Amino acid sequence: MEYFAKKYQVIVIGAGHAGIEAGLAAARLGCETCVFTINLDWVGNMACNPSIGGTSKGHLVREIDALGGEMGKAADANTLQSRILNLGKGPAVHSLRAQIDRRLYSDHMKHVLELQENLDLRQAEITDLHQLDDGTWQVKTHLEAVYTADCVILATGTFLAGKVYVGDVSYESGPDGMFPANKLAVALKNMGLPTRRFKTGTPSRVNRRSVDFSKLEIQEGDENIVTFSFDCNCEVKNKLPCYVTYTNLETKDIILKNLHRSPLYGGKIDGKGPRYCPSIEDKIVRFAEKERHQIFIEPCGENTEEMYLQGLSSSLPEDVQLKFIHSIPGLENAETMRTAYAIEYDCVDPLALKASLEFNDYSGLFGAGQFNGSSGYEEAAAQGLVAGINAAHKILGKEPLILERSGSYIGTLIDDLVTKGCSDPYRMMTSRSEYRLLLRQDNADHRLTPIGYEIGLISEKRYQKYLKKLELIDIEKKRVQNLVISPGEEINKLLVSRETSPLNTGVRFAELLKRPQLNYELLTPFDKERPALPYEVFEQVEIDIKYEGYIKRQQAQVDEMHRLEVKKLPEDTDYNSIHGLRLEAREKLSKIRPHNIGQASRISGVSPSDISVLLIYLEKECKK
Repeated sequence: MEYFAKKYQVIVIGAGHAGIEAGLAAARLGCETCVFTINLDWVGNMACNPSIGGTSKGHLVREIDALGGEMGKAADANTLQSRILNLGKGPAVHSLRAQIDRRLYSDHMKHVLELQENLDLRQAEITDLHQLDDGTWQVKTHLEAVYTADCVILATGTFLAGKVYVGDVSYESGPDGMFPANKLAVALKNMGLPTRRFKTGTPSRVNRRSVDFSKLEIQEGDENIVTFSFDCNCEVKNKLPCYVTYTNLETKDIILKNLHRSPLYGGKIDGKGPRYCPSIEDKIVRFAEKERHQIFIEPCGENTEEMYLQGLSSSLPEDVQLKFIHSIPGLENAETMRTAYAIEYDCVDPLALKASLEFNDYSGLFGAGQFNGSSGYEEAAAQGLVAGINAAHKILGKEPLILERSGSYIGTLIDDLVTKGCSDPYRMMTSRSEYRLLLRQDNADHRLTPIGYEIGLISEKRYQKYLKKLELIDIEKKRVQNLVISPGEEINKLLVSRETSPLNTGVRFAELLKRPQLNYELLTPFDKERPALPYEVFEQVEIDIKYEGYIKRQQAQVDEMHRLEVKKLPEDTDYNSIHGLRLEAREKLSKIRPHNIGQASRISGVSPSDISVLLIYLEKECKK
C-alpha cells in the first residue's frame, strides 16, 4: 500500500554525473533536496571510460568548477594520470584529460552528497511521476513511498528502458548490470514527453596480468600537472601509466567476417549511436581504407587489475570479441573480465526544453545529461549543474541562469541541444563553438567565476583568491610591456636558433612574447626581474599578449551577436499571429520558443527574413 513519505523542494532522479551536480547545486542554494538512485554503490559510476576531460571536455570540467560545481575537485582527488592534449596546437584547443580511479571517484562523490546540508541521498527506483493539480510534482518508488516536490530533475542516464546487446543476446538492463528503469520510462511516455531511442556502447576490460606490456607503447603523464579545479587543495600525482597498441589486418578480417552477427548491422538495434565515438566494427566499415586503429590500454584504478580497452567498443558476440582482442599486439593472451556491450535507452528530444533546461510544457520539470540526448560524463555534469541552479532559482523566485554560447562551452552545449536538437548522442567538440579562442580552458575562471559568485556557489574566500589572480596578471602584463631586452650575443643566438630575427636594438619583452617561436620559458634567462608568480599567471599574460589581435577580432564578433542576444522574446509570444513569418518559421518558433532573437536566428528553418520580421514585431511591441 502506498504511503506519503516526505515533501521536498527539489527531487533529482538519478545520481550519475548529471544528478550529482544537480542535487549539490540545488542544496547549496538553500533548497531541501533529495537525490534518488537505483543503487547507492554506483553513485557517480563511470560505466564507460574511467577518465575525465579530453578535447573540449576538459573545458567543460573547468567551467563546471569555475561556476562552483564538484566534478573538477573530485577528478583531481582521484587522478591516476594527467595530461594536456593538443599541446602542439594553439591554446584554444589545449584540453586537460585525467585517468581516474573509478571506484574511488564514486566513493568520493557519494560521500560529498552524504555530507551536503539540505540534501538527502536515497536508494530507490522511481516508478511513477506526475504533476498534481496545484502544480507540484509527485514521484513514487518501487516500495510505494510517495514524495512530492516543487521541481523535479530527470537525470536518468542510460537507465530508461535500458536494453543491452551482445551479438544475438539481448536483455533488459541498465549500465554495468544495473536494473533498468522500465516503469519510469512508461510513466514519462504516458505524460506525453517526446522520447526516442539512442544507444551507446563500451569496450571489454581485461586483467593486467594477461597483457604483454613489452609489445605496447608506454604513455606517461605530464611532468607539470595542471588541475581541473582552480581551487584545488590536494596534491595531484601521476600514479600509473597508460599504454598504446593498434589493431591490424587480422583484426579487421575477423570483424568483417562476423559483421552479420552484429546487432548493429543486423537491424536489432533501433537506437541511434554516437557519431564521434563509434564501435570498432563501425570504424572498420566507415574507414575501410585504414589498415589499423589506435587502442589505448588504461588502468581502471590503483587497487584493481582491470584495464580498459579504449577504442574497442563493440556489440559483437563474445566469442568474436575474444578473437579480435587476441589478434592485437600485447593482447594475444588477454583475459577478459567484462565483455563489451551496446546499450539502447530512452531519452527526450531536447527541443522540448528551454535554455534553462526546464520543459516548455511542464512547469517545474527539468532534464539533464544523457536524458537530454547528450553523451559523456562532462556534458552530463554541465547540464546537471545548470538544471540544479535553475530549479533552485525557480523555487526562490529568481531569474533562470542562461549561459550565452559566446561566454562558455556549457552555454554552447545547451544552446545546441535546445535550439538545434540532435539526431544522435551529442558530444561537445571545440569546433562546435564559433568563439573558441575566447573560450579556452585556462580562462574559465575569468569567464564564469563572477557568475558563480553572484549565484552563491563560489565562496567569498575563493572569490577574493580569484580577484588576487586577476591583479597579479594585470601587474605582470604591465611589467613585460615596459621591460626592455637589449641586444646581445646570447639573446641573438637563441633567436636565430628559433628561426626568428635577431635584435639590433632594444625590444620590449612583450614584443618578443608576440613572436610565435618564443615563450616565457625560453626568454626567462634574459628576464632578470622575473617575479615568483604561479604558472597560471604567466600563462594568461603570454596568451593575452601573443593572441591579442585575434582575441580582439573575436570579441568584436561576440559584441555583434550580443546585439541580438539582448533582444528578448516573451515566452508567451504567439508566432502564428505575427504577419510576415513563413509557415516553417512559425512552426519551429512555436515549438522551440527561443528566449531571444539570437537563439531564434540559430534555429534550422528560420531565415534572415524571418528574423527581420521578428525585430520589427519587437519594435512595435515596445512602442505599445
